[in-house]
Amino acid sequence: MLAAARVATNAGVSKNLKNIGLVSGATLVSRVLGLVRDVQTAAVFGLTGISSAFFTAYQLPNLFRRLLGEGSLTAAFVPTLNIELEQRQRAGAFVLVNQVASWLLVVCGALVATAMIFFSQPAWLEAAARLFVSDESAIRLWLLSGNMTVVLFPYLLFVCLAAVFSGALQSLGRFLEPALSPIWLNIAMIGLLWLGAKLWPGSGHDAKMCQVYALCAGVLLGGIGQMAVPCWALLREGWRPRFSLELSEPVRAIFRLMAPTVLGSAVYLINMTVARYIGLSLNEGAVALLNFAQRLMELPVGVFAVAVSTVVFPLISRFAAQNDEAGMTGAYRKGIRLILLINIPAAAGLGVLAVPLVRLLFQRGEFVAGDTLAMAPVLAIYAAGLPFFSFVNLVLRAFYARRDTVTPVWAALLSFVVNIVLSLALMGPLSTAGLAIAGNAAIVAQAVFLQARLTRKAPGMAFHHIGRDLAKILVASALMAGAVWLGWAAWSGGMPHTKWHDVAGLSLLIAAGIAIYAALAWLLRVDGREELRAMLLRKLGRVADAKAK
Repeated sequence: MLAAARVATNAGVSKNLKNIGLVSGATLVSRVLGLVRDVQTAAVFGLTGISSAFFTAYQLPNLFRRLLGEGSLTAAFVPTLNIELEQRQRAGAFVLVNQVASWLLVVCGALVATAMIFFSQPAWLEAAARLFVSDESAIRLWLLSGNMTVVLFPYLLFVCLAAVFSGALQSLGRFLEPALSPIWLNIAMIGLLWLGAKLWPGSGHDAKMCQVYALCAGVLLGGIGQMAVPCWALLREGWRPRFSLELSEPVRAIFRLMAPTVLGSAVYLINMTVARYIGLSLNEGAVALLNFAQRLMELPVGVFAVAVSTVVFPLISRFAAQNDEAGMTGAYRKGIRLILLINIPAAAGLGVLAVPLVRLLFQRGEFVAGDTLAMAPVLAIYAAGLPFFSFVNLVLRAFYARRDTVTPVWAALLSFVVNIVLSLALMGPLSTAGLAIAGNAAIVAQAVFLQARLTRKAPGMAFHHIGRDLAKILVASALMAGAVWLGWAAWSGGMPHTKWHDVAGLSLLIAAGIAIYAALAWLLRVDGREELRAMLLRKLGRVADAKAK
């Protein structure tokens, strides 16, 4: 029986590797465009108060989107929708989609209106600012950020509805349109910022303000695109929109599951918002610097870890709906192994090559050499936390698939306490690096807490089952990082750091690093390498077929 379950699990995960590859490819395009967007933003604004105010304002609706729309809602909605698909087929599932979308429209509409009223009152925002800072320049940044928040907050409504449509598509086995969703946001932001720079050229304050509000318009336009594309794909699957506030039993079940998760989301939202405003109070460029470093660190997370989580979550949710503990355990182990297999060497590479990467990607326009030297160590710190970010992304979904939304709340509370305490303790002596260290420590504490609780609930998901593979991955990553570090030292010794010098050196060393790591992983017989090999062969096969045609 157990052997048969293992065969079924392996078949299910192998089948879903195609979807992982599909989502990875789409997410890679999205993350690259996001990086282009941030490089463009850095070139236009640099590490200034205007860019920090924008990123602080954008953080609020974006966090609500990630936590209310894609976090707590998805965690409760996808497993419940899978049950509806099992019991009532598509007709029942589409009824649930309409009910959830209708309630979300009402709730998010009220939330957007409330936020816009609050942030449009300068006296209220200034009073809040003076509770934390007394410096007049910092207070002006708070007020500027509040003005931008009023413009940006409607974005929340569009992307929360997009999360419902994307969750429904994923449950129906369609992963491409949800994975493409962020692309429309990035294209809109890149296009509107470029247009703003053309219409209002110059480096004066008025020109920069026009440019940054053009960027805000890009966020709103991109949000509409994020909502429209999965909506169109869902219509093609047979869904028809209906406004319904009926409190059916599945809707009540979603609300019950969401209640503790919304609390956890609120804790996380407060955590990240306070961290951003702490940065805004530290110096003008702190928030922008942290944002650029975090975005660069998130590139490998988005390319693979999120793709694995997106595909594995419906799979383990389906196993959970069928009470198939063996299937769920097998899917979880394979997902974690694949995440670590990619993200540990990615973290090592980012840390070793932080300076040339930042210099090549960001150092242009208003982003100068001094900014590169300030950002590189922060990027290296964030890189050290990359495997933990990736790990938490999947372990949270294991709890959600088991319909446990209480444990993630306690994990969020722990993360909040660790982050705030360490941020306040380290921001003085270590500046922005201290804030990055605090963020890493918080995610490490969250990862350890979640895995310990998961092991207690499901011993088959214990981390020691992949401990041997983890040791092999660490050895291979360390040897690869050492070789890349020596290679860069030899390449850059005594030579001027021109753009083409950095391009050639990074291209050569990244390719060599991948080859070295792949060879070591194969020689050490790390589990999971067969799945990656199969996925690459399928991609190469499709390319060959396309050329033959």
